[in-house]
Amino acid sequence: MSGAQNGAGPERTAAIAAKVEAFVRDVVVPYEHDPRRDHHDCPSEALIDELKEKARTAGVLTPHILSDGSHLNQRETAIVLAKTGLSPLGPLACNTAAPDEGNIYLLGKVGSAEIKERFLKPLVEGRTRSAFFMTEPALEGGAGSDPSMMQTTCLQDGNHWVINGRKAFITGAQGAGIGIVMAKSADGACMFLVDLPDPAIRIDHIPNTIDSSMPGGHAVLTIDNLRVPADQMLGNSGEGFQYAQVRLSPARLSHCMRWLGACIRANEIATDYANRRMAFGKPLIDHEGVGFMLAENLIDLKQAELMIDWCADVLDGGSLGTAESSMAKVAVSEALMRIADRCVQVMGGMGVTSDTIVEQVFREIRAFRIYDGPTEVHKWSLAKKIKRDWKKAQETAV
Repeated sequence: MSGAQNGAGPERTAAIAAKVEAFVRDVVVPYEHDPRRDHHDCPSEALIDELKEKARTAGVLTPHILSDGSHLNQRETAIVLAKTGLSPLGPLACNTAAPDEGNIYLLGKVGSAEIKERFLKPLVEGRTRSAFFMTEPALEGGAGSDPSMMQTTCLQDGNHWVINGRKAFITGAQGAGIGIVMAKSADGACMFLVDLPDPAIRIDHIPNTIDSSMPGGHAVLTIDNLRVPADQMLGNSGEGFQYAQVRLSPARLSHCMRWLGACIRANEIATDYANRRMAFGKPLIDHEGVGFMLAENLIDLKQAELMIDWCADVLDGGSLGTAESSMAKVAVSEALMRIADRCVQVMGGMGVTSDTIVEQVFREIRAFRIYDGPTEVHKWSLAKKIKRDWKKAQETAV
């Protein structure tokens, strides 16, 4: 994979998206009640592997990466990833799930030829999973939304680096074969590629969380004298945050893409229920309160779609899109939360059961409002930008 994003063109993108949608609806959706789950109710490795093989056979594994190794541009990726999100299992089956999708993007952009061959290739081929080790335990004063609080350290020892620290909410660490570890040296933040599992990385705890779509859960772990060859550092010492910025905006946006698909499906289910369920002498859809909720869903879905498309266009123009992705993440996650909540409400008692995916989508979207930066942090960041821009305008006027 070269990391290039010249795009596939509208016709080819539409064909890829249609193929993915048919696969998710026809093949993946029937697996939604498959009992193969771990004790955190996350899909088991056996279930994921089976779905990936079916996706490979159907030609929809890692569909945003083209046969020549190039990457769909962001607007095209948005169309395809939304189709994978039509089922909570879709991104896992099609190999577009977080954190793998974001890690694939990063390594395709900045990885050396050796790193691409050793670490990127098996991810693109769906042969292994990965984890991104950045967040640290809050009660220990570690990094969360403020990455400058990072406490994990790395010290050079000959042609190796030695890493020590604690990490928290590391999605998919259990069962992953590849890790990207962030630590700080005297020069600043650093980013390393590591093989997993490694005896120097000990999983201490995997908490039960509100969401249950990501295999391996969100682990708390200890890194104790992890030795990493120097050539497995991305770039140079102190450049870790620079590379994190490359991954940041597209990863925020791809979350929006996948969960947009989930809410499209949840709204379909709620709409079907409202048209079939009778109450007080007529279908629910004919009661104004219900009909208005579904109408509001259509409005929020379209606004979310347009916000994603706008931000994707900014990224395709070559900008890091930091502010734009913050705006998109806030607007889309809040809109999707409203949609998921209305779907539950429209379906009443049925909406809070696991008989459909509506209840799970509600839980997943609630977590999304926190993941990749909570709404409040993004608003705070945007407010700081507003102040900077105002000051600059005042200085220019003078």
